[in-house]
Amino acid sequence: MNFVLDVHCHTVNSTHAYSTISENAEHAASIGLTHIGISDHAPAMPGGAHLYHFVNIWSLPDIIKGVRVFKGAEVNIMNERGKVDLENNFLKNMDFVIAAMHRGVLPALNRKADTNALINAMENPHVHIIGHPLGAWYEIDVEALVEAAARTHTILEVNEKSINPGSNRYNGDEDSVKMLELCKEMDVPVLVSSDAHFCTEVGSFNNAKTLIESAGLKESLVLNTNVELFLNAIQRKRQVAFS
Repeated sequence: MNFVLDVHCHTVNSTHAYSTISENAEHAASIGLTHIGISDHAPAMPGGAHLYHFVNIWSLPDIIKGVRVFKGAEVNIMNERGKVDLENNFLKNMDFVIAAMHRGVLPALNRKADTNALINAMENPHVHIIGHPLGAWYEIDVEALVEAAARTHTILEVNEKSINPGSNRYNGDEDSVKMLELCKEMDVPVLVSSDAHFCTEVGSFNNAKTLIESAGLKESLVLNTNVELFLNAIQRKRQVAFS
């Protein structure tokens, strides 16, 4: 399975990341990626990017170091109701939006509340991807998560740092395997992501790729394999009108 894009990539605008956009793009090109994303943390994250970053992101060129760069954000889920920390008038203009829970913003509550926070965030038509839904810090009802993703046409992320045993976010493989089995059953698309905080991490998702391949997902459900698959999934979410 060949991957061509990695959209969950941070830059120095997230102050706990250490590379510039150009450095990320240069490394991506060197390993054969054709597309990357900028997904810096929204302002509620301690050290997250200032609001002006998201206002001015469109001053960046589309092509950097020969790589197409999508402009996005990793917004913080703020509460059980799924509220996020950028307003929809900003989100609607982004190429993509990842929503995720971070313990520095939303401490773990309980299985029901934490699951509700993810599900309610999916109800926002401007949230396209749920980032690291199965990290070690939250207990999530995996079946409810995948069912909601299927209903709302939201992409679920397979995050390398939740799969890598060397990461403090590692949660074992059991829940991730269950999520992938359910995604396969319900035709829910997934996105493999490095969650890079340094340029040499861009496109590094060996553990996640192994898990995806062992689960036997067809390539049409793995959005990293084809840019059109990714863009079509984003567009599908945008067209959904929720009751």
